Amino acid sequence: MELNELRDKAYKIAREHGFHEEEFSDGHYLMLVISELSEAVEADRKGLYAKVPKDKENTIFSPKTFHGDNVLFVYNFEEHVKDRVEDELADACIRLLDFAGLRNLNLNRFALVNVVSSKKTFTENVYAIIKDIMNYKYSLEEQVNYAITQIFALSRILDIDLLWFIEHKMIYNEKREYKHGKKY
Repeated sequence: MELNELRDKAYKIAREHGFHEEEFSDGHYLMLVISELSEAVEADRKGLYAKVPKDKENTIFSPKTFHGDNVLFVYNFEEHVKDRVEDELADACIRLLDFAGLRNLNLNRFALVNVVSSKKTFTENVYAIIKDIMNYKYSLEEQVNYAITQIFALSRILDIDLLWFIEHKMIYNEKREYKHGKKY
């Protein structure tokens, strides 16, 4: 799926779940992204990584397996993915995608240079991403594009199929309550 399509889907799900009934600043939305990245660091510190096989076909997460059984999907997601590194990185991207939808940002720009590296620790890589999110020499569109690019680059370093986790987190989010039970 193309990033602008993911943007539109993330924004639609967030809007349908009440997340855009109030107007908030850009800083508000970017801080929520930073909080998701911080949650990824906490998951890494605890050694919490998703329990999903590399070949996801014919597993508990294959659409063929759960046949639209929402209860089974939610249970499996919460048991094997929720609150783990992959889930939190997906959440950070989904928040960026939703924010891009809210502000009508084009997501066809990519960072030419990665700030993440296999030579850095997970924490150092997340810090580098956050530092660039806070870099106001870039336009808002550049900041969002850059952050998404860097989270995908970090995921490649970690051998995480981030797109798969984003798509499945969006399925999970569609099934959640209003504002996911949160204030904002």
